Amino acid sequence: MALGLRQAARQLRLAQAALAFGSGGLLSLALAPWHMLIGLPVALAAAGWLVMHAHSARSAALAGWLFGLGYFTFGLSWIIEPFQVDPDRHAWMAPFALVFLAAGLALFWGLAFGLSVRFSRAAARIPVLVSLWSLAEFARAYLLTGFPWAAFGQFWMDTPAADLLPWIGPQGLALLTLVAALPLALLRTKPAASLLPLGLAVAAVAGVPRPSETARTDRIVRIVQPNAPQELKWHPEHRWEFVRRALAFSAEEPRPDLIVWPETAVPQLMNYAGDTLQAISEQAGGVPVLLGIQREEGGAYFNSAVLLDADGLPIATYDKAHLVPFGEYVPFGDFMARFGIHGFASQAGAGYAAGPGARVMDLPIGSALPLICYEAVFPQDVSAAETRPDMLVQITNDAWFGTRSGPYQHLVQARMRALEQGLPMIRAANTGVSAMIAPDGSLLDQLPLGEAGFIDAALPAPLPPTLYSRTGDWPVLWLCFLIAGAAIFLPRALAPRS
Repeated sequence: MALGLRQAARQLRLAQAALAFGSGGLLSLALAPWHMLIGLPVALAAAGWLVMHAHSARSAALAGWLFGLGYFTFGLSWIIEPFQVDPDRHAWMAPFALVFLAAGLALFWGLAFGLSVRFSRAAARIPVLVSLWSLAEFARAYLLTGFPWAAFGQFWMDTPAADLLPWIGPQGLALLTLVAALPLALLRTKPAASLLPLGLAVAAVAGVPRPSETARTDRIVRIVQPNAPQELKWHPEHRWEFVRRALAFSAEEPRPDLIVWPETAVPQLMNYAGDTLQAISEQAGGVPVLLGIQREEGGAYFNSAVLLDADGLPIATYDKAHLVPFGEYVPFGDFMARFGIHGFASQAGAGYAAGPGARVMDLPIGSALPLICYEAVFPQDVSAAETRPDMLVQITNDAWFGTRSGPYQHLVQARMRALEQGLPMIRAANTGVSAMIAPDGSLLDQLPLGEAGFIDAALPAPLPPTLYSRTGDWPVLWLCFLIAGAAIFLPRALAPRS
């Protein structure tokens, strides 16, 4: 009989583990490009149920880790794409990279689940989980250079809930998602209590004002998309084909006010590219060109955005500050380079050096905050400039992300940054999606993924500064601490003394 009970307990644990992993995978389908929101309440209700029925903090932590493992394994599956650029050398690393990344990120969620059980009474586990899970997402976004990709706020682009971004930002929208969905775990036993937060969240979405209608200016921007596959982009026999393609697009009439090329569009160091830059300006007919290029200074290499004048001379430079770990640099890079370990995206041996940080650049069409690729993932980077620009400009090489989910998830995050700040964004991507993004996050003009071409788009006018652009994430962070404190300590204070 004892053996039968142990076997039944083991089967129950396996069923709960499968529920945790499967629910995390189901939740990942709410991300781009699937946007299957119908599974979101089911998945988060399952997460709440797992915490409510956990017998110990350890079992809750394991459930949270498995939930995160399922979510990040499927949601970040594009991470295998960089390893396919040179498959003979790197393809074997792809499954390890995906598993280690997913397992590492899932630790944040496992810790939140475990602490929710460790520090709260059974009746308060759901509100404690709401706050601690939100704090775990803050930690994921900020600690160890941060990696907020696949955050909960990204579910809601192209829905009315996205209108909350200019007010409470992505972390606030993530908190509201958990407030609305986690109590559904109590639907069978406490239907009124479980549905009330959902009703309040729906009311908040219904009551938020829509961003103002987008007004276009008379300034025209040409966004160039050469569509260079990553395996050919730096190939000696092919790399200049894509430059010639971009030159032809830049030479087309009528002339715009500004031309924007994507990240590392020129396949040589700026230090030796004088003739190339002059040819670009000649083909552009004297129109200023903002382009991506690598440069060296003092023995350090930088991934840069450079503005060329009518003579092809660099008149403004921005160096990427928020680099991709193991992509653009490797920790202890000089030492690791001795063993042949380099950043995937860096042509420099030990990787790129980081620039000084956010810097507003004066363009012929107004002031702009340049963002290079991955930097548009971080709301705090967009808010870091000393003065508010007239626009955001993202130059990126999304060929690294493949053709499935990665480029579309990157685009969603770029649109969120525009909406959060009330600023238009010019987005030039090597393989797509290139676009003119309105201050309300909508796509006004775009080039699809995998298509070479260009678009001439009228620049939208910026909206007034948003609440979130003034406050950042601080109000939501303190709210999470307040919820956690109230949910943990109030039940203990109100409990009858023996």
